[in-house]
Amino acid sequence: TADRGQQTHDRVAFSTRFSTVSMFLDFDDLLPEIGEFGLYQRILFVLMIPFSYIASFVYLSQIFMTLPPDNYYCYVRELASIQNEEERMKLSIPKESDGTYSHCRMYDLNYTALLKARNRSEYINSSVAQVPCRQGYVYDDQFSFRTAAMDFNWVCSNDAYGTFAQMIFFFGSLIGCLGYGFLADRIGRVSALVSSCGIAFLGSVLTSFTTNFLGFSIARFMVGASFDTCFTMIYILVLEYVGPKYRTFVANMSLAMFYSPFTVLIPWLALSAGTWRKFSGLYALPVAFGVLGFCMLPESARWLVSVGKIDNAIELLQSVARRNGRTVSKMKWQAFRDSCEQFYREEIEGRNFTIASIFKRSRLARYMVLMIIIWMIISLVYDGHVRAASVLDRENIFVVFSIACATEIPGDLVVTITLDRFGRRWSAFGFTALSGIFSLFAANFTDPIYLLACALAGRFFANISYNIGLQWAAEVLPTVVRAQGVSFIHTMGFVAMLLSPPIIYMSNLSIPLMLNTLGVLGIVGGVLALLLPETLHQDLPQTLSEGNRFGKNQRIWHFPCCGPGAQRERPTKLDWHQGSSLRTISKDEYRS
Repeated sequence: TADRGQQTHDRVAFSTRFSTVSMFLDFDDLLPEIGEFGLYQRILFVLMIPFSYIASFVYLSQIFMTLPPDNYYCYVRELASIQNEEERMKLSIPKESDGTYSHCRMYDLNYTALLKARNRSEYINSSVAQVPCRQGYVYDDQFSFRTAAMDFNWVCSNDAYGTFAQMIFFFGSLIGCLGYGFLADRIGRVSALVSSCGIAFLGSVLTSFTTNFLGFSIARFMVGASFDTCFTMIYILVLEYVGPKYRTFVANMSLAMFYSPFTVLIPWLALSAGTWRKFSGLYALPVAFGVLGFCMLPESARWLVSVGKIDNAIELLQSVARRNGRTVSKMKWQAFRDSCEQFYREEIEGRNFTIASIFKRSRLARYMVLMIIIWMIISLVYDGHVRAASVLDRENIFVVFSIACATEIPGDLVVTITLDRFGRRWSAFGFTALSGIFSLFAANFTDPIYLLACALAGRFFANISYNIGLQWAAEVLPTVVRAQGVSFIHTMGFVAMLLSPPIIYMSNLSIPLMLNTLGVLGIVGGVLALLLPETLHQDLPQTLSEGNRFGKNQRIWHFPCCGPGAQRERPTKLDWHQGSSLRTISKDEYRS
């Protein structure tokens, strides 16, 4: 058939790809020679700490800056001289049907005359007209953190402004993801990382000086544009220099040891600042540390090869070997140089695949559509649970938020245990569906303790499914379109996150409605995961034809750990897989 003929042609092309190189030396073949996790890599690992703080601050700070107040009522300037708050409220604020004072309405009275009256209570009766607040609001002083929602009065008829600000942040993330992806491929990974940190710092400082919604939104758009890049770039960079043997350890432990603890700390930094302006300005100072990346971080050797700067890449790798106390023979350096030069020539000639190439093959197109939908659901559920922690228990918001963030630490560890044992498909199905099931449980509990416990369990499983998502996508897509495909899927995740703030806004109507929405999404995402092929113990596709045939003979009951799908040893990779780690030169391909 034509498909088989194309597959044969592709395999021949890959098998002869490096035939002009006498001794092929892949990037991952060289890493054990220069040191897989020596002193150099350990220094890079430690340098992830400040960038982990930057990422957690950029991502979570806005949640606290836009927190809506719980207790407030209309401010009446004429009654400000009355010291007793209860008396002021009786004179100016009507009561709701449940007996509580209204948040958003006041009596329509001549308060100057009322203040001079001998019997003030005569002015108040059920027939007095009511109007929306005219002069601002009085906020409960017991709330120890003053937010932008209080300063800008984003309450009552304006209570959606905080949600709009969150959405603008994610719109900035969407633009930043596309822009910095392009920039990283043109000027380098370190330059993209440093510039994103600079934008995050500038946007955070400007945030603290804003005086209205427009200014706040512009500043948060800037911060949002840096989100993802300010951590993902160094995450990729460190993984690139770590050998395959230690890559899983570094990938997961960097999140568990650095990023997750900072997410637990962020609520208390906000509380210590006291106001959103101090929080945004003062705790943005460490973000400026990212600008020093030019002095401390090496450029991506893979990127240098991809743009033809092979001498620079080799000099950099030789410095890694010296720092690790390793000696590499001249023959191996020459073999690596020859491989890079041949690879670069053929990359320039062969860069003719696009996203459209994926959709020209029916099975591969179906996989792509499924991965987009699944990743959008996982991203939305994960971010929804992150933000839901701010509305589940408003009286103990800082404690609850920290506990919710702490679930990411064991979540990162669970992935390392289960992913290579049970496979990607069943792990994604199980953890995503469990997130949905526990969210539905939480929605149907009236006891606040049970509700909170189940919601946190939903967050825990959402953490795990989020960690699985992009790795799986990178394995299903064939090498020739992997970078572009994963980049597109990742971008669509940001599109989905735009819907997260409106879902959390539902909590103003009903917390069960919010949790039910997250629950249904989780279950749907889990079920859809069963329609993708398993990649564990499989030779991953390199060409479009192989991608279109991948998983064709798998059944829905395929289990990689037991039954007919079990394989105790990984299959031996064929010659035409050579160059896979050299091909991993794109930010988005290596992200997972």
